[in-house]
Amino acid sequence: MTDIQIQPATEDDVPLILQLIQALADYERLGHEVVATESTVRESFFGPTPHAKALIARIGGNPVGFAIWFSTYSTFLSKPGIYLEDLFVLPDWRGKGIGRALLRHLARIAVERGCGRIEWSVLDWNETAIRFYRSISARAMDEWTVYRLTGDAITRLANP
Repeated sequence: MTDIQIQPATEDDVPLILQLIQALADYERLGHEVVATESTVRESFFGPTPHAKALIARIGGNPVGFAIWFSTYSTFLSKPGIYLEDLFVLPDWRGKGIGRALLRHLARIAVERGCGRIEWSVLDWNETAIRFYRSISARAMDEWTVYRLTGDAITRLANP
């Protein structure tokens, strides 16, 4: 589709970002885990120390998807990188090139910043996404296992 507009999110997009986060979580069967609010989204994306950025995809002015990303660093490459936290296209708009357009936009940002890589995770059951990622020459990092600390585990580690 040639009429896809990709733009960085603005503070006016906070309610939309939250709606898309909830839609993504529902799709991933994780809606019960969303605790984000407009206030926390505003602080995370547009506060004094922004932690993430968002790209909004629109067709005819209507939002149809988004990408949330943040900067990383590769020690071995000695270059910055981008971590794609979320890529989501509303179900009615899938298969129209919107996900590819969002990734292409993110790749342009990576090139402009001199990044050495773009990385992301995908749920094992999401075969549609896996096929799409393979179609753009992305490769699975099968030798790596993601570990995570959350909530009380972080607090216990920080305060022995």
